[in-house]
Amino acid sequence: MKVLMLNSFDDVAGADRAARRLQQGLRGAGVDARLLVQFRYGDGNDVVCSDSPALKQLRRLKLYLGTLPVRRYPRRPVNNFTPALLPDRLPARIAEIAPDIVHLHWLGAGFCRVESIGKFARPLVWTLHDSWPFTGGCHLPGGCRKYRVQCGACPVLGSEHEADLSRRVWLRKARAWQDLRPTLVAPSRWMADCARESSLFRDCRIEVIPNGLDTGIFQPMDRRAARAALGLPPERPLILTGAVNPLTDPNKGWHLLRPALKLVGAKMPEAMAVVFGAEAPAIAPDAGMPVTFLGRIGDEAALAAAYAAADLFVAPSRQESFCQTIVEAMACGTPAVAFRATGPLDLVEHRQTGYLAEPYEVADLAEGILWVLQDRDRHAALADRARRRVVSDFALDTLAKRYLELYAEVLEAWRR
Repeated sequence: MKVLMLNSFDDVAGADRAARRLQQGLRGAGVDARLLVQFRYGDGNDVVCSDSPALKQLRRLKLYLGTLPVRRYPRRPVNNFTPALLPDRLPARIAEIAPDIVHLHWLGAGFCRVESIGKFARPLVWTLHDSWPFTGGCHLPGGCRKYRVQCGACPVLGSEHEADLSRRVWLRKARAWQDLRPTLVAPSRWMADCARESSLFRDCRIEVIPNGLDTGIFQPMDRRAARAALGLPPERPLILTGAVNPLTDPNKGWHLLRPALKLVGAKMPEAMAVVFGAEAPAIAPDAGMPVTFLGRIGDEAALAAAYAAADLFVAPSRQESFCQTIVEAMACGTPAVAFRATGPLDLVEHRQTGYLAEPYEVADLAEGILWVLQDRDRHAALADRARRRVVSDFALDTLAKRYLELYAEVLEAWRR
């Protein structure tokens, strides 16, 4: 079986890591799985991308031009809307590679035009790393549910006009995909429910398959050794958090975590926060405790060491289709604290592998952090159960086999 996976990048954010890990799991199972990307940052031979300097510049120009329709809306948030308007060569590239299955992942940043997806002429599997596939262009709709009927007057754009860009993108999707029946994969039950409620995909097959990871890389290690490797203090309680742009992306919840850390610091003054995915700001954040910044960690072994060094991991996001950082932490024997909403509902078992705080209550988030930290025996039991849960439910080889079974079913239906 020849599988071609499409994702805008190979190593920038969570969707990229999920796609790469799945590709590695499939190749480990003997599948010819390739990843076609618009921008390549790694050096994998199984990643398809032209490295021509001229093409790189053209892609960057296309990325900028693709944002121009969104820039007309001054109240829009940054990087939360993709109109997917500009042309691409993806149908021709797919025809050249001639895969049996096309597996779509995250297609933003100017990679893929809406209309191109209807021209791939291959059976499609589409993993929903965010809400863009079934909205009028936003990646994170927040509390908006207009995608259940049709988009317009988009709160993400700050628009009050029904015939706005979100309506136009939604109409383009409805026209281009009216005969398209992709098989959708949601990494969480919450994301699956959102897709089932959408007007674009309510008639499609939707499966729930979580993202997997290599539990041999992400595994417990000696905490003192991990701290020594990262230059972290050996004895202080360490509260780890991290994401892509964790301090500046409002969805990642630093504005909720910072006041929670202040409450924790008042009761546990010896605690310290550690952040990955961001460099230290010019002015140290007022978080009621010291904050150390590890910067971006690209190497998975080093990232596993960061999780193993911490006493717990906090994911204060408002909306996550899955939340890989939680599973990565749990795999390393580090309990997780998150809000009782969206993707983390499938990952953290409340008071068994971590703590789920009431959305989006700062005081309860602080209470969860303290609950995990303040009892050593309880912490050890949480850590053990967290690791066992990941090995049981999120191991890469197990989930790659589930995708293989799904591919076989999709191919059989396509050939009938």
